[in-house]
Amino acid sequence: MIDTTNSPHVKLRSIPIGDCRWTEGFWADKFQQCQDVMIPYMGSLLKGDIGHGLNNFKIAAGMMEGKHQGFAWHDGDFFKWMEAAVYVYSINRDSSILEELDEILEIVAKVQEDDGYLHTQIQIENIGHFSNRKYHEMYNCGHLYTSACVHHRVTGKRNFLDIAIKNADLLYKLFQPRPKELCRFGFNQSQIMGLVELYRTTRDKRYLELAEIFINNRGQSEVVDDPSTEGYPIGDMVQERVPLREETEAVGHAVLALYYYAGAADVFAETGEKALIDALDRLWHNVCEQKMYVTGAVGQAHFGASTRRDKIEEGFLDAYLMPMATAYNETCANIANAMFNFRLLGIHGQSKYADIMELVAMNSALVGIGLGGKDYFYANPLRLNRGQRDYQDHRDCTESPIREPYIECFCCPPNLVRTIAKLSNWAYSLTDNGVAVNLFGGNRLETKLTDGSDFTLTQQSAYPFEGAIRFTVEKCRQRPIEILLRIPDWADGAKLLVNGSPMGINVEPGSFSKIERSWESGDTIELNLPMDVTLMKGHPLIEEVRNQAAIKVGPLVYCLESPDLPDDVRTLDVHLPSDIDLKKESDPELLGGITTLSGEVLVRSEQRQQMYGRLHDGQPWRTIQTRFVPYFAWSNRGEAEMTVFLPIVWSQRT
Repeated sequence: MIDTTNSPHVKLRSIPIGDCRWTEGFWADKFQQCQDVMIPYMGSLLKGDIGHGLNNFKIAAGMMEGKHQGFAWHDGDFFKWMEAAVYVYSINRDSSILEELDEILEIVAKVQEDDGYLHTQIQIENIGHFSNRKYHEMYNCGHLYTSACVHHRVTGKRNFLDIAIKNADLLYKLFQPRPKELCRFGFNQSQIMGLVELYRTTRDKRYLELAEIFINNRGQSEVVDDPSTEGYPIGDMVQERVPLREETEAVGHAVLALYYYAGAADVFAETGEKALIDALDRLWHNVCEQKMYVTGAVGQAHFGASTRRDKIEEGFLDAYLMPMATAYNETCANIANAMFNFRLLGIHGQSKYADIMELVAMNSALVGIGLGGKDYFYANPLRLNRGQRDYQDHRDCTESPIREPYIECFCCPPNLVRTIAKLSNWAYSLTDNGVAVNLFGGNRLETKLTDGSDFTLTQQSAYPFEGAIRFTVEKCRQRPIEILLRIPDWADGAKLLVNGSPMGINVEPGSFSKIERSWESGDTIELNLPMDVTLMKGHPLIEEVRNQAAIKVGPLVYCLESPDLPDDVRTLDVHLPSDIDLKKESDPELLGGITTLSGEVLVRSEQRQQMYGRLHDGQPWRTIQTRFVPYFAWSNRGEAEMTVFLPIVWSQRT
C-alpha cells in the first residue's frame, strides 16, 4: 500500500502486498465477504447507472451520450474501488479481476488528454482546467496515483501506472513553478500521499519535490476569496490559515486535515525534516488525545466554526467539545485517522499508533458498512434517539438513521472496502532485524526479512472476542531475529510464553514486547490478553459524558440498542449501575454470531415535556435484563435508538 522499503526515516517498514493473508476468524470472514460481496456489489453500482462512475469515463471518452453524475471527486472514488479489487487479487489471484480492470483502464486511457489531464466532470462539462479548487482535481489525482502504484506493485503491469505518470508530469509542469494563481489548489491532500508513492515506485525525485511544494504552499496566501476558491469554504476549513510546520491544532474538514498529515508523514519518511515530524507529533496529540471519540472516530461536527472562527464542515471543533447525538464522525475521517497512525507507527515504531489503528478498524470504520456488506453509513454518531431529527424532511445525502445501499456522496464506501481488503497488510511490519506484530487475528505471514531471508509465521486466534493468541514459527534463518509483539494499552495483566515458558520477557501495556533469539521451525509464542469488561469514562472537560460511562472489551466498544429493550423502554431511560456484572454470550443466530454482553440495568422513565423542571423522584426505579452489542454491529435490525454512553448510578461498593 505504502512502500517504505527504501525510506530512510522509518523504524518499521511495510510488508509487501499479499505477504499476509487472513486464514480464520473475524478478519478472515470480513475479507471473504469483501471478496465475495462488498467489491462485486460496489462494482455493480459504480459500473452501472446508479453509481455512474464508469459511465462518466465512457461519456468523457465519447463512447456514450449523457451527463456527468456524482460529485466532482467521483473519479477518485472509482479509483479507490479499483484499488480494493487489486488487494483482493493479491490474495486470490483471480485473473478475471485483472481482465476487468484492463478493460476499464482502456477507457480511462481514452479519456486522458494529450498533456495528461484527467477529470471526467471538467472534461464533459468543458470547465477550465485548474480554474477552481472546488472541483477537487487534486483529490482525484491522488487516488489515481495511489491506485496505480498498488496495481503496478501487485501485477507488474504499466497500463495504470503510465496514466498516473503522465498526469503527474502535468502537475509538475504546472505547479512546480508555484504560480500565484495555483498556490491554493492543493487543499484536498490525497495528492501528497499519491505523489510520494509515485516517487517510491519510479524513484523520480520530481514527485517527492512536488509533494513538498504542496505542503509548503499552505498558509502562504491571504485568506480571501479569489477566482480559484469561490464556491468552497476558505481558511481553517482547508488548513490554509497557518503553515503546517507552525500549526498547533487540528482544524477544519477532518478528512482534508488527516490526509494532509498522512501525506506530510510520507514526505518525512523520505526527507527526515525535523520541523515536519515535530508538527505532526503536536497534531497527533491534539487529534488523538483531545478530539477523538472512544471509538477512534474524529470530526465532531457537520457544521461549525474553528477556534479561529472560520466556517467549517464535517470537521474538528474545540478540544473536548464532543457531542454524541450530533457527532459527525465521517467514515472517511475515521479511516484517515488510522492511515495517519499507520504512518506514524512506521516512523516512530511505537505501539500506541497501532492501538488506534485497531480501535478505528474494529469500531468507527467497520460501523460504516452493514453486516450484509451492501449498505453504508457516512456519519457515525454515538447516540441516536427518536425525535432527535426528522430524517424524512431534513436529511441530506450523507446522513440517515439507517445504512443506505447507495450514498450520493460516495467517498466513504469504497474507502472502507479498500481498507478491509488491505487490512492484512497492516498486521505486520518489518524491523531491521525481524518483524513487528501490529494486529491480531488468524493469519499467515510469508515474507522476506530486510536481509532477504525467508520468514513464515502463523497466527491462530478467535480475537477480538477471545484474547488467546498463538504464533508458530514455520521458517526462519538460523541467526537470531526479533519478534515484536504489540501489547495493547488496555491489556493489563497480559501474559507471554515462548515454547510454554515465560522467559522473563517484559510485558508492558502500551508497548511492544521484544523477543530476540534463534528460532526453529515449530517454535511457539503464546500471548494471552485479558478481555475483561471495562467501563470507560471521559475526560472531565467532555461535558457530554460527565457521570456517564461506555463499555469496552479489548478493542471493541459496545452500545445499547433499542431492539434489546422492552417496547416501553427507550435508551434515554436506561442507567448503568457502576458495579454492573456483564456476562459474555455468543449467539450464532444474532448479528452473524457476535459476542454480546448481558446484564441488569436500571430503568426510570420520565416523560418530561418542559425543557426544564424541578428535580423529583419521578417514576420508580426498576431493574431489567438487557444486552449490549458491539458498536460496529448496530443498525442491522431495522431503524433503532442507540447509545454508547449511559448515565451511571453509583453503588457504594464502587
